[in-house]
Amino acid sequence: MAVSTAVAVLAALGGALWLAARRFVGSGVQRLRRGGDPALMHGKTVLITGANSGLGRATAAELLRLGARVIMGCRDRARAEEAAGQLRRELRQAVECGPEPGVSGAGELVVRELDLASLRSVRAFCQEMLQEEPRLDVLINNAGIFQCPYMKTEDGFEMQFGVNHLGHFLLTNLLLGLLKSSAPSRIVVVSSKLYKYGDINFDDLNSEQSYNKSFCYSRSKLANILFTRELARRLEGTNVTVNVLHPGIVRTNLGRHIHIPLLVKPLFNLVSWAFFKTPVEGAQTSIYLASSPEVEGVSGRYFGDCKEEELLPKAMDESVARKLWDISEVMVGILK
Repeated sequence: MAVSTAVAVLAALGGALWLAARRFVGSGVQRLRRGGDPALMHGKTVLITGANSGLGRATAAELLRLGARVIMGCRDRARAEEAAGQLRRELRQAVECGPEPGVSGAGELVVRELDLASLRSVRAFCQEMLQEEPRLDVLINNAGIFQCPYMKTEDGFEMQFGVNHLGHFLLTNLLLGLLKSSAPSRIVVVSSKLYKYGDINFDDLNSEQSYNKSFCYSRSKLANILFTRELARRLEGTNVTVNVLHPGIVRTNLGRHIHIPLLVKPLFNLVSWAFFKTPVEGAQTSIYLASSPEVEGVSGRYFGDCKEEELLPKAMDESVARKLWDISEVMVGILK
């Protein structure tokens, strides 16, 4: 029994290492996207929600290297300032260590407080943006909360639906005027492959009748896609594009609400190292949609690994998308 167990463990380790090697070799194309035209984002202002860690931080770092003025919209200002300081130090070190594509003309970093679980905070943030920012070239709706216990936002919405969908819905709508006046401009929405397991239940959007944290996360990610497609329809002819993406499975702190038994953690860590993307790898599609000339004028599409992917029929249901939009307008107070 001991021998067979040891063999199984060794086989699992060997398989994990082999797959890890394959992934790192395969991800070379993604890594080569870094350090593109160093002037690509010069003069452009980019707003990234949840930019102090994980995908958002990695996205901010790369767009900063490409010369963008990056606004970090974060709930915890202290953590955001700390992350901004780290990003600035990393850029200085890169310059000191020698020339690197996209570093010499690095852009500017700005931190602003934004709590997507509070419509009041979203409105205050947007008011400040409209007063102080003459343009907004790219909006990246990146922040999210993943499979948390049942809790509500400041306004009484189920937390995952409230933050992942409603908060970004209001934010985007309030900044649409600035995006249109800055056209050509782009909106990038970060969703998840897990949208496949969600459904839009209009009779219980707030999950008051029943709550399953996994299902509710998937529903919020499906809402992201439906929102993107309906927004793309409404933005036709404005020279403002909007696309949605899934980053793949990424090693970030998004899963902080997931409990992993102590004895299983070493195996989980090994599996995540072997199979999960790094934040830099996971951020590549966000960076691509925010900056690449290849997607100029492309709108309403779903991307993964920097290429377009197909959606399930439920994510392309126009009647559901329009109904969700109308209800969301009422929920966030755009319409009374």
